[in-house]
Amino acid sequence: MPRFSVIVPVYRVQAYLAECLDSVLSQSYTDLELIAVDDRSPDACGAILDEYAARDARVRPVHLPENQGLGGARNAGMELARGDYLVFLDSDDTLTPDALRAVADRIKATGEPDVLVYDYARTFWTGRAERNKVARYLAEDGPAPFRLADRPDLLRVLMVAWNKAYRREFVAEHGFAFPPGYYEDTPWTYPVLMTAGTIATLDRVCVHYRQRRQGSILTTTGRAHFDIFDQYDRVFAFLAERPELDRWRPVLFRRMTDHLSTVFTRRGRLPRGSRADFLRRARAHSRRYRAEGAPVRWRTRLRHGLVHHGLHRTYGALQLTRSAGRRTVKAAVKSARGLRSALLQLHYRVQLRLPLRADRAVFAAYWNRGHGCNPGALEEAFRSHAPHIRTAWIARPEHQDTVPPGPRRIRPGTFGYWTALARSKYLVNNVNFDRRLRKRPGQVFVQTQHGTPLKHMGLDLQEHPAAGAGMDFEELLRGVDKWDYLLSANRHTTSVWERVYPGGYTTLEYGYPRNDVFQHATSADVTRIRESLGVPEGSVALLYAPTHRDYRRTQRPVLDLERIVRRLGPRFVVLARAHYWHGGPLSAGARVIDVSGHPNVESLCLASDALITDYSSIMFDYANLDRPIVVHTEDWDAYHAARGTYFDLRSAPPGAVARSEDELIDIFADGHWQGSRSAQLRAAFRERFCRYDDGHAAERVVRHVVLGETPGLPEVVPLAERHPVPSAASARAHPPLATVPQPSGHPPVTETH
Repeated sequence: MPRFSVIVPVYRVQAYLAECLDSVLSQSYTDLELIAVDDRSPDACGAILDEYAARDARVRPVHLPENQGLGGARNAGMELARGDYLVFLDSDDTLTPDALRAVADRIKATGEPDVLVYDYARTFWTGRAERNKVARYLAEDGPAPFRLADRPDLLRVLMVAWNKAYRREFVAEHGFAFPPGYYEDTPWTYPVLMTAGTIATLDRVCVHYRQRRQGSILTTTGRAHFDIFDQYDRVFAFLAERPELDRWRPVLFRRMTDHLSTVFTRRGRLPRGSRADFLRRARAHSRRYRAEGAPVRWRTRLRHGLVHHGLHRTYGALQLTRSAGRRTVKAAVKSARGLRSALLQLHYRVQLRLPLRADRAVFAAYWNRGHGCNPGALEEAFRSHAPHIRTAWIARPEHQDTVPPGPRRIRPGTFGYWTALARSKYLVNNVNFDRRLRKRPGQVFVQTQHGTPLKHMGLDLQEHPAAGAGMDFEELLRGVDKWDYLLSANRHTTSVWERVYPGGYTTLEYGYPRNDVFQHATSADVTRIRESLGVPEGSVALLYAPTHRDYRRTQRPVLDLERIVRRLGPRFVVLARAHYWHGGPLSAGARVIDVSGHPNVESLCLASDALITDYSSIMFDYANLDRPIVVHTEDWDAYHAARGTYFDLRSAPPGAVARSEDELIDIFADGHWQGSRSAQLRAAFRERFCRYDDGHAAERVVRHVVLGETPGLPEVVPLAERHPVPSAASARAHPPLATVPQPSGHPPVTETH
C-alpha cells in the first residue's frame, strides 16, 4: 500500500497535463500511486496518460467510457485508490517540489489526522505568483491535531478538494463522494471538515493553482452556475441528517450567502437575462436556510442584503451610484494630490532660501527601498568617525523597519523629506535622488553606486535598446552633473564610470564601504546569521543570486534549485536571492530557503559557504570573502547580445564556470567548486577587482569628504595580509588555533547594515 494516492481527473488539458504529471512523479517523496482518470477527453490526454504509464509503474491510467464531470472522475479514482491518504490535484495545476514530503512529515508529526489542510499559490500566465491571502489560518502553532470547532476560521480557506490530504479509511467510513455539477467541491469539503475527528494544518505552499486566461470552468459564462443552488441543498441536507452538527448551520448560511453573492457580482459568470432569475433563487435559498448567530462583516452586509431581499434593480442602482461616487472621489483625490504637490514644492523653494545645515547628512539607497548597501555602511561610518554630523535616512513606509536606531527616519514625498534635501550639507545615495532636487552651492553629493560593472551601464546602454529602452539619457547626465564624489572599488570600475557617466565629480577609488563588514565580521556573527536564516547545522549553504535579464519579459528562474539540491544530497542547502527588481521567491522547499526579502545581502554572503551566480555584480563583492564562486553562463550569448559586457567572464572568471545546470551539479558533486584551480582563478580575480576593499573604505570616504583629511588616510591593507571571516564549512574543516583580535572602532555585523 502506498502512502499517497494522488488522484488527477483529466479533461481537455493536453497543454498542461505533462507538467502536472511531472510535478507528481518528480516528488522527492516517492511512496505514491498516481491515478489519472481520463474523463473521456476528446484531445490527446488519454494517449499522454498511457505514455506516462508505460514509463512509470506508479501511474495507473483510468479511461472512462462516458464523460462524468470532475466529481465523477474523482469518484472513479477513489474506487481504485490504495494509499493511506488521498490527495486530489486538478490536471492543469501542479504540486510544488518536495510538497508530498512536507505533507508526509506533517501527517506523522500530528498523529495521522483525518484531514490535513495545506496552502496554495495562484500562478498567472504572466509568470506572477500570489500566495493565498488567508494563509494565516494555516498557522501550525497551537495544539494539533484539533477539531474544526477549535479553529472555525479554517472555513475561510478556499473550499476546494485539492488543498487537503484525506485519510482514506476516514473517507470510506463516512461514505464521502463527489456529486455531479460545477460546484462539486462545496458538498464535499464542508461535510468532510465538519465530520473530521482530527484536523491538522501545514503552513506551506504545496499546490500551484493555475489561473488560465481562458478555459477555466468558473470563468465560463453560462447557466451552469445555477448548479450552486443544488450543491448547497446537499450541504444543508447533510446537516439535517446529523443534528449533532446543527451548530454549524449559522456559519454555513453565512458562507452560502457570501458564495451566492460572489457568483452574482463576479462579471462574466451569469449570461445576460439570467441575473434576475439567479437572484430570485438566491433569495429563496436565503429564506429557506436562514440561521441567526453568525456575525456578518460590515463590508459584506450590502451583498447579504442583496441576496436576502433579491434586490436586483436596487443593487444595480447602488452600483451606479457607487461608481459615480468613486469617480467623484477619484477626481477629488487627484485635485488634493495636485494641491499637496504644489504646497510641497512651495515649501521646498522656501527651504532652499534658508541656510544650509553643515551638521546634517541625508542618505538613501535603491530608490528609497531601505537601509543598506554603500550608503548604509557610510551612514554608520558618519556616526562613528564624524559624530557631530546628524544623519537621516529616506525610506518608503514598507521599508522603515530596516532603518537601525541612530538616523532620523524620513518618508519620501513629505515636508520633512524636502526640508532634508534642501538644507542638508551631505547627500549620499547609490542612485540619484528625486530629479527635482536642486543642488545648492555648498551641498556635497556622494554617489556611491552599487556594484562593479560587468554589464554595460550609463551612456553605453544607448547601443542596447533592449536594456536602455525608456531611459532618458539627457536626464541621466543632468543627474550626473549634481555629483561631487563618485566611489569606485577598483581601476576597472573607475575607467568605466568616468566614461559612461561623464561629469566634473571627483572619483574616490577607496573600495566599496558595504564590503568593510567582510573584514570585521567574526565566526560568531556567521553562526548567528545562519541560525536566523534556518540553515541546518553542518550543512553547506550555497547562495544563489542571479541578475536581471533584459531580454526576457518575465524573469523566470534559470536554474531548477530543487533538482540541484536533490542531486547534491542532504548536506547542501540553497539560499535563493531574487534580484531586487523582481522580489521573490525564486523557489521554496525544505532545502531551498527563500531569502529574497532579507534586507541585507552582506549578511547572506557571510552565511553562505559558496556563491552561485551568473552575471550579477555580487561576485565582485563576494570575492572579498575569498570563498568559492561558481558562475553559471548557460545564456551568455543572449545576455551579452542584449546587455553588453565589459569583458568575457568565461575567460576571466572568479571560479569554476558551468555552461549548463548539469555541469553546475557536477562541479559541486565532484568537489571542483573548492579545488585548487578554482582557488587560482579566484586569486587572480581578487587581485584585479578587490585591491581596495580592505575593511576601511567607509572610513577613508568619511575622513576625506567630511573631515578633509586627504593626507593620512588609512593605508590599504594588502590582499595577502587580509583575513576575512571564514565560512562555516571552512571553519569546521580548519578550526582556528587562536582568536585574532578585531580592529577597534568597528562593531560586529548586524542584520540592518
